[in-house]
Parts: sequence; C-alpha cells; structure tokens
Amino acid sequence: MTPDAPVSALTVPTESPSIAVLDYGIGNLRSAEKALQHVGAQAFLTADATQIAAADAVVLPGVGAFGRCREALAASGLDTVALDAVASGRPFLGICVGMQLLYDDSDETPGVAGLGVLPGTVRRLPAGVKHPQMQWNQLDMVTESPLLAGLGERPWVYFVHSFAAELTQDTIATCDYGGTVTAAAQRENVVATQFHPEKSGAVGLDILRNFVGIVARRRAVDVVGAP
Repeated sequence: MTPDAPVSALTVPTESPSIAVLDYGIGNLRSAEKALQHVGAQAFLTADATQIAAADAVVLPGVGAFGRCREALAASGLDTVALDAVASGRPFLGICVGMQLLYDDSDETPGVAGLGVLPGTVRRLPAGVKHPQMQWNQLDMVTESPLLAGLGERPWVYFVHSFAAELTQDTIATCDYGGTVTAAAQRENVVATQFHPEKSGAVGLDILRNFVGIVARRRAVDVVGAP
C-alpha cells in the first residue's frame, strides 16, 4: 500500500496502530494524515463515527479561526465523536486550532464554547510582537512527557498562530514570543501542540513518532494487559 492510498479503519493491519484524523472540512487535514503514515501509523482521514470509534487513537487538527473551526466541528457532528474518543481513554492529539478547541473558550470568538477537555481560555498573543507568530521557535520543556521525549535541548518547531492557551497545570512546553506562551499541553490521555509537528521537519516527525509509540503501548495494554 502506498503512503497516499486511502486506509479503512476496518482493514488496518494489527502490526501498526490505527489513527483516525478527524475530517471536518477545515484546512489541509491531509498533511497530518500523511506525516503520521510516514512515521509508521495506519492513519486515515475520516468523518465516519464507526471508523473513529474503532481506531486506536484520534487526531484533531485545525487551522484558521477558533469560531469557524468550532462551527465546522459541530456541523459535522464530530464534536461529540471527539468527546467520546477522549472519554474512551484512547490517545488523543490536538494540533494548532485543534489544540485550542480542546479548551473552554477563546478570546478570538467570545461567546463560543470550546470542547472543555482542557480547563482554561485561549488568549491573544502578547502585544509588541507580530501577529500571527509565523516562524520557527524553540520549545522550553516544563515537565517530562512521552510526547516530547528525546528531542534534545530546546528543539525548533514551526508555529502559525495569533492565539494560544493560557499557562495552566496542563502546560508541558512553552516558547518565548513576547512572553511565555503555551506550546504544548497534556492531561491524562490527551496531548496537544500549538505548533505544527507535521510542518516541523525531523523534530516534528519525532514528536509524531512518539505519539505513535504512545498509541502502540496503549493498544498493548488493551489487547494483552501488558504493564
């Protein structure tokens, strides 16, 4: 099977984890799908609730405005599917606006509720710097996480955003952009990156490879009860 071939959640090989990338019609969702395939996952772009429920893990990407993405997610019915996936305990990855959607709300679109998976509000980036941050920047690790393991000291990743989640106890990495900005977060089975790992070169692929490893270990626990 070629990397570009469509993959059904019902036919994924048992030797590599299946990862559903939520297809709610926003931006270039296939870039995340292809990057995950590149690091060994059976990733597939889908809006089918049955396929998503059968996957080993779920990814919620997103680009653009918080309100528009939230509206599209609701219109597709994938907001409920995403919450079900989180509640199931399966690994779940949010990317860029997909990360922001996991929070309670955003200053970008007042009055529009996020998914409320991660407590906190998405705030506008500090004044005095260019908006959006559209550049490579270095990560500063706040706490150890398997998602960011083995990346070396202050790795470079690629950002495109004007808003970011406020600093909370879930923050696992930050960057410096006119102040300290949340770059990645984790709570239980949910991990999220404000930067784009699929656009961050070798470091980004290592992050996605780490996520696939998390998924594989979780599946081993589910299948054989391994510690």
